[in-house]
Amino acid sequence: MRKLSVMILLCAVVLTAKGQSKDEAEVAAGVEKLRAAMVSGNKADLESVLSKDLTYGHSGGKIENMSSFVTAISTKKSDFKMITLENQTISIVEDVAIVRHILVADTNDGGKPAHIRLGIVLVWKKHKGDWKMIARRAFHVAD
Repeated sequence: MRKLSVMILLCAVVLTAKGQSKDEAEVAAGVEKLRAAMVSGNKADLESVLSKDLTYGHSGGKIENMSSFVTAISTKKSDFKMITLENQTISIVEDVAIVRHILVADTNDGGKPAHIRLGIVLVWKKHKGDWKMIARRAFHVAD
């Protein structure tokens, strides 16, 4: 039991040393689950990290709610072949997290391959112990 306590304490120290709180780690895990679900099209995984009140803003100005976003991804109408996230930061203010990163992706929407690089701001809210994404906005960035 003492060894287990020491291991838990060591893990906590390592996380703190890296500057990541428990909430930041949970939000980062949610962002990763979202990224993977956007590539796979897994509807259940998408729905598990999204708020029913989601507002999802595309770089071209199109706004989607949770239902339309999940449908576009899970039917592959919006088809991500690969997504990587760069320069991610997470800021926590009480029960709200603001995530910023650069999304780099290969897509194949409607049979038209493309490579995109976008700035992204995500807003996550903690509700009943779970972090859910409530808002997303994409914008064009210089290469």
